[in-house]
Parts: sequence; C-alpha cells; structure tokens
Amino acid sequence: MWATYAVHIVAGSAALLAGYVALFAAKGAGVHRKSGMVFVYAMLTMCAFGFVLALGKTWQVINVPAAIMTAYLVVTSLATIRPPATGSRLARWLPVIAMSVAFVVGMTMLTFGVQAVANGGNRNGIPAFPFFLFGFVGLVGSAGDLRVLRSGVLAGAPRLARHLWRMTFALFIAAMSFFIGQMKVIPKPIRIPGLLALPVVVVLASLLYWMWRVRLRRSLRGLIVVGTPKAV
Repeated sequence: MWATYAVHIVAGSAALLAGYVALFAAKGAGVHRKSGMVFVYAMLTMCAFGFVLALGKTWQVINVPAAIMTAYLVVTSLATIRPPATGSRLARWLPVIAMSVAFVVGMTMLTFGVQAVANGGNRNGIPAFPFFLFGFVGLVGSAGDLRVLRSGVLAGAPRLARHLWRMTFALFIAAMSFFIGQMKVIPKPIRIPGLLALPVVVVLASLLYWMWRVRLRRSLRGLIVVGTPKAV
C-alpha cells in the first residue's frame, strides 16, 4: 500500500508543478504544450491511484468521484485540442461515454449534497460542499458534451474555451485537494490558511479571466491557435 501512496504523491506533485507552468506559459507555445502533456499524464496517474486508495474507506469516499471527475475533465480537455482520428471507434464512443459518466456522477453528487444538507450539513462525516462542487462540474460538463455531440467538432473561441476551463478546473481541484485538503501535512511554519489558499485562488482567478477573455470577448490575441484540431 505504501507504494501506491508514493506513486499517488509523486504524480500529484508533478501534476501541480506542470499545471502551474502550463497555466502561466504562453498558450499554445512549446512550453505550454509540453508542460500540459506532463500535466495530463501525471493527473491521470494521480487519479487512478487516488481512486484505488479511496475504495472501501468511508472517510475518503469523496475521493472516488473527485478522481473520476478530474480524470474526465483532463481527458475531454485534451480530446478537444487533439481529438481521436475521425471515424475511429474512440472518436465515436469517447464523447458518449464521457458525457454519460459526467452526468451520472453529477446527479449522484447532487443527490448526496441534498442529503448532506438535510442531515445537518454532512453525509457520513463529509460536508455538503464537495458533493455540490462535483455535482455542478458533472452536469455542466455533460451539457457541454451534449452540445458537441449535436453540433460537431468545435473551432475557434468555443473550442479553446472548452479546453481551458476543463484543464484549469482540473488543476483547481488538485490544488484545492493539496493546499487545503492536506493542510495537516504542510510544515507548521507555513501552515497559514490565507497563504495556503493563495495558490488555489490564483487558479480560480485565471480560470475566470480566460473564460471572460476567450468565451465572452472572443479575444484570441497573442494566443497560438491551430485552425484544425490535430487528431491522435
């Protein structure tokens, strides 16, 4: 079991480091692309091992939907920029499977959140907030997947916005899980709630900025945007 924890911790640390590099690097440039791919692989590894560690542990049960939704965000964000080859089985089934998983997890989490509120603010010792958080992400994500299924491959600002919000929100979940959720492992001299919340707030502020700029203003100035998604 210690080896599973070790891989989870190392992958999570690598994901955070690569994620912050990608967050502040010029979008679409070489550093952004390379650090982004490190982030993807590290996040998926962290999610897989975190999922295994959470199984059968009531006090860690929230980490199961957290792992699923974080992996979902990373995979669908990558597929937005580098979709599977047209006509392949993966291209046909990935959007459907991803949408279904996000919807089921989202509805389940919202139900648990309502139960937590009705039970005085928690369910099995877990507060209502994380249930509502992952429920919201699941339903918003599945609604976006349905839109893509109906309209086809996105291009321009909508495509970039879909990629950015999903990848950045995955980083937000990882940062919040570490800097706030694992505050007890932070050395006491720097275990200051306001200080540890700063990296999380930075990610959230970046997410809001990019959604305002790309989704609302449709401004792609200074960004390296490929006209046609590259299939993998």
